[in-house]
Parts: sequence; structure tokens; C-alpha cells
Amino acid sequence: MESTGLYWLAQVAPDPEAFREQWERTGLGLMLLPAGRGWDVLSVPGRLGRPAVDILDADVRGPVLTDFGDEHVGFLVPVGTAARWVGTGVRCAGKGTWIVVPHPERSSRGVRWLVPPDGSGRLSDPVLLELALHEAAAGLSDW
Repeated sequence: MESTGLYWLAQVAPDPEAFREQWERTGLGLMLLPAGRGWDVLSVPGRLGRPAVDILDADVRGPVLTDFGDEHVGFLVPVGTAARWVGTGVRCAGKGTWIVVPHPERSSRGVRWLVPPDGSGRLSDPVLLELALHEAAAGLSDW
């Protein structure tokens, strides 16, 4: 199995090979994938998420999504994080939820990758993400 972002994302689908083939064949930019299988997603307001992406070092930052107009930024984190996360304004997607993901190797309108998956399986460390979000929030209060 190749270690690309596409193959890595497809591994959480109920039928990974069929999912990947459909995604490649149809050329669809966006697909639904279940959260809580290979990763959870923490979605924060864009005004905090964008600076937090910059604060996190590349070696501790996993894939990061953003939505239309950069209103929200979603960090892919280890499974189980969504169930334990407590934070105002944070939307958590874990087991039993589905998220829209863009193709990792194609550009798309609307939902897109700020940091695309590279196939390594690296996810954002929740502890370091929390620290980065606090630092981002502190930066906002300096205005």
C-alpha cells in the first residue's frame, strides 16, 4: 500500500479500496469520511486556528482543514480526543460522526487543506495544540 495522503485518509472508510477508487474515478473534490476511526477532529474558530497552525512546529502538527472563508480550522488529532476535549467554541468530531474532507492532492473550493495529510499518519498532539490555542488567544487579547 502506498503511503500517500489519499491512501492514509481512505483507511478509515468502511471499504478503503472501493472508497479510494471511487474518489479517483469520479474526480469528486469532497467526500465524507467517518471520524473516530483513525483520527478525531477538533474544529476551532479560524481567528484562533490559523495562528495556532503557525505556532505548532511541523513535526508535531498533523493534517489541518479549513472551511469556507476560513471560519473554522479543523485539526486531526488522535482517536478519543474529541470525547475528552473541553473548550468553549470548539466543535469535536469523534466516533459516530462524519466529516467532509477534500481530496489531498487536488485543489477544491470551500473546504480545503491548510496542512494536507502526507501519508505518515502524524496527527496533531492535543497537549501541544491546546498550548498553541492558548498562545493564539493571548495574541488576540494583545490587540
